Amino acid sequence: MLNQLQYSILFIFSLFVTTTTFAQNTTTITGKIVETNNGGPIEFATVLVGDPANQKPIVGTTTLQDGGFTLETTASEFYIEVSFIGFTTKRFDNPTIVDGKINLGTVTIAEDSQQLDEVVVEGEISQTVFKLDKRVFNVGADLSSTGASALEVLNNVPSVNVNIEGAVSLRGSQGVQMLINGKPSVIANEQGNALGTLTADMIERIEVITNPSAKYDAEGTSGIINIVLKKEEKKGLNGAVTLNTGVPNNHSLGLSLNRRTEKFNLFSQLGFGRRTFPSDEETENRNLEDGTYISSFGENDKNETFFNLILGTDYHINELNVITLSGNFAYEWEKENADAIFSTFDASNTLTDVFRRQELTEATNPKYSYELQYKKDFEGNEEQSLLLSATGNLFAKDQTSDFNNTTTIGTDDDTLQKSRTDFTQAEYTFKADYTHPWSEQFTLETGAQYQINDVENDFAISNFDGTNFIEDPNLTNVFEWTQKVLGIYGTTAYEGDKWGIKVGLRFEDTDVATLLQTTNVSNDKNYNNLFPSGHTSYKINDDLSLQAGYSKRIFRPRLWDLNPFFNIRNNFSISTGNADLQPEFTDSFEVTSIYKLGKASMNLGVFYRHTEDVVEDIVEFEDNVSISRPENVGISNTTGIEFNAKYIPANWISFTNDFNFSHFAREGDFEGSLFNFEGNQWSTRLTSKIKLPADIDLEFIGNYQSSYRTLLQEISENLFMDFGARKKILKGKAIVNLSIRDVFASRISESITDQPTYYLRDYSKRGRFVTLGISFGFGKGEAMEFSGQKRF
Repeated sequence: MLNQLQYSILFIFSLFVTTTTFAQNTTTITGKIVETNNGGPIEFATVLVGDPANQKPIVGTTTLQDGGFTLETTASEFYIEVSFIGFTTKRFDNPTIVDGKINLGTVTIAEDSQQLDEVVVEGEISQTVFKLDKRVFNVGADLSSTGASALEVLNNVPSVNVNIEGAVSLRGSQGVQMLINGKPSVIANEQGNALGTLTADMIERIEVITNPSAKYDAEGTSGIINIVLKKEEKKGLNGAVTLNTGVPNNHSLGLSLNRRTEKFNLFSQLGFGRRTFPSDEETENRNLEDGTYISSFGENDKNETFFNLILGTDYHINELNVITLSGNFAYEWEKENADAIFSTFDASNTLTDVFRRQELTEATNPKYSYELQYKKDFEGNEEQSLLLSATGNLFAKDQTSDFNNTTTIGTDDDTLQKSRTDFTQAEYTFKADYTHPWSEQFTLETGAQYQINDVENDFAISNFDGTNFIEDPNLTNVFEWTQKVLGIYGTTAYEGDKWGIKVGLRFEDTDVATLLQTTNVSNDKNYNNLFPSGHTSYKINDDLSLQAGYSKRIFRPRLWDLNPFFNIRNNFSISTGNADLQPEFTDSFEVTSIYKLGKASMNLGVFYRHTEDVVEDIVEFEDNVSISRPENVGISNTTGIEFNAKYIPANWISFTNDFNFSHFAREGDFEGSLFNFEGNQWSTRLTSKIKLPADIDLEFIGNYQSSYRTLLQEISENLFMDFGARKKILKGKAIVNLSIRDVFASRISESITDQPTYYLRDYSKRGRFVTLGISFGFGKGEAMEFSGQKRF
């Protein structure tokens, strides 16, 4: 098995070191580990030789199928420790050495009743524990002794998948909020690659939350993954260098450094590069009443040069108190070219007009973020904690666009247009969370959060009159958006041997203000809401457990849902915001199960969601121009299933499947028109991972997304495949990656609006992306196992 191979490599390496150390005596340790109850051998039990001075391991191994082991050390003073998941740990201090040998004989270890009180389902490598509102994946010695990266550990968690590029998905969706020790962190920010520098021996457990309780923001997400780090982290200098190149342009260089001492953990990351994102675009606007229509065919490419810097430190005041301060600065230079041909046809399908529209857009985007956090643990109870944090994110965009219309058929004059955007956005979040266990079964959580969003967008469109560019007053304004949300929550939980329950309540007060400065049009809103939650779990047997949950969620309109400005790249297909938009509210019910059957682990979930004030796009069509804006149109009821399975038939191959199906029914009206309809939507993803000789890993990911309809549109189906290959060299210190996204260039984005009086079609395709990367880890660092390609 793979674990035997890994520990054999560790043993060979340890043997090499000890046999080449001059003038040191070697002690050989042997024995056999068995269960106390039935005397059966325990395979993969961990045997460690440790230094009694600092309680740190010196060398280790795992037991074979018959429970036996052999271990060698050159240390003169040491202790021996035997452990296995779910069993008590046995330690031998100052063992007697006879003629350079120690024979422990048959060592019996008993089951740990405290651990067995938890609802446990064994995974193929470590173990998964069912808690009330989450699943907890405990990282055992089998992973933490191998030097695996955090991304490899995540890939062993049921329902979680990490592709070779490092994109993390939960039950097939990549809209996942990543936390480190229960809080947002620049380490887990998908805009950086720092997560890849965490190694398995730094991680204590990974918590997966699919239906968040009242403790978390009421804003909806696809789920939460929380990585809890051990207090005993690697000391010394850890680091990695990554170099990527690709077609189309995807060239980058990154450096990550991590320095740990007894009191400080200093981490940094530096990266810069250049990327290109080309795409093909098609649109069609057809007037079904008079038979005229306009079509466009074009292509554009977005070129981005970027620089990114992360700096941070953890200061351990003592064993119970730690302060974290970190910051991230990024700067992007954008240059985008678009070139499209617009053709007009009359009712007899005769071409009447043609013009070419060329665009050059340039922008600079500075980004800043910081976090200051304080965490206090309490002596005598590791579950009791106080967390205070303040985070800030600032983003700005200074953008200009030049448009040139050149008539090739027809009598229209050539025209020039300009647009400019001066945009700033600031987001600040202040949090306090307190957890207090009253006993082994009862726990209380409480806390508060205050979040501020402040945005200003100075936007203008100018037309050339033959001499000068004149701003269009109808399309020029300054838009301000401010949102302040105060949240207060409390939860209480009971966990017994087989059954548990957790209930909570969150209160949020929201203030929203919008203002169009030039025309002095304002729209202020204030609303406050209660968000209850409830979760329960029940252990049927050792291989099957059930979990049920309810939570109330909210979707608040964001800036681009409210902003009335629009991009004039295509003057015939316009999307704009709606400052009067109201929030959506969703009641979410979910029942999930986790089941282990031999070499397969399966998760099945059934959900129901009821949403009020559903936001849908409404289209106005006139003179072959479509204007789309979001509106609140009614209610939606969605019922669905989510299935995830991971099957490992052999240690060199594994399969993971994510399947999602939902049926939705919409009821509503807008301006006297009824909008009642039903529909289905489903998607599936099959991931195959193959381990070849010479440390080569292959990954094939097949994706299918069915067609589905919205209020007015039909979204086309998608079938595409991604491929990845990885080769470890220099004993895993260096990794070479090959990534091919959309292997057959079949992934598209297409929407069709077919109404009695008009027909619209929007189509785009980005094509194939190929990236080759190499990463090298130094010190105690591990190579980062992904290409660093930008997320889409």
